[in-house]
Amino acid sequence: MNRRAQTLIGAGTVGLAGLLAAGASQIGGEAGYAGVGPAFLPWLVSAVLAVCGVALIIGAALPAPAEDAPVPVSADGETASAGSDWSSMAWVSAGLLLNAALINQLGFIVSCALLFALAARGFRQSMGQATGLQQLGRDALLGLALSAPVYWLFTKGLGLTLPGLTKTGWI
Repeated sequence: MNRRAQTLIGAGTVGLAGLLAAGASQIGGEAGYAGVGPAFLPWLVSAVLAVCGVALIIGAALPAPAEDAPVPVSADGETASAGSDWSSMAWVSAGLLLNAALINQLGFIVSCALLFALAARGFRQSMGQATGLQQLGRDALLGLALSAPVYWLFTKGLGLTLPGLTKTGWI
């Protein structure tokens, strides 16, 4: 990535942090248990984003390392492109968007399992690993195994309401 692009991404991240901070300043409410109020998390995320943005800008200003990373080579022996892997990012993005769109229809457990499976496929693809139906099915089952205890912990343990697939609240 060239220095100008990295600087622009850093500046955009700082700008996003500023927008989030502006939104956080509009959140009212008193501090609850342990002095933490409803605006705490937005302020924390805003601060972390600002630090990351500044780190990107500083990183762009620093001199490049003397030794470059090895250039990836594709299976046919051609030098792979140093650009982004857009199809892998598309799988991860599809998982996030489908989770947001379907969580009320499918419930927390199923939609999070779908998110996990699609994101895992994108990550596998970006690393050049197999991405067949067997891996997708295994990732979906692992997503179910991870999201079910989280759902039950939040709904039964903490008493928070998450979208369920059934009226009984067990799925």
